[in-house]
Amino acid sequence: MKKTIQYTLLAGCALGVMALSTKLATAQSCCGGAQTETVADKQTKPDLLTTCPVSGEKLGEMGKAFTFTYKDQEVKLCCKSCKKDFDKNPDKYIAIIRAADKK
Repeated sequence: MKKTIQYTLLAGCALGVMALSTKLATAQSCCGGAQTETVADKQTKPDLLTTCPVSGEKLGEMGKAFTFTYKDQEVKLCCKSCKKDFDKNPDKYIAIIRAADKK
């Protein structure tokens, strides 16, 4: 009986660890595994910048770039937390992206 309880507890702990690791693997965090919010289609203008227009950080140094589409313009940021600043003044950052595309 004692062994059955021990095995049951061990199995429960293993399931808990697996569930937690799955949740952590799919969680989005700043600069360490940012995910793509929307997929760019053929009519979306590409973002040719190699740096984040918000922070100035080089894209890819802190993990995969956070990519999304804003008014048919692809936008690449260094991390998801930069999106908050982008959303405060998107026209400013779109102008930076488009200026780089013209060069």
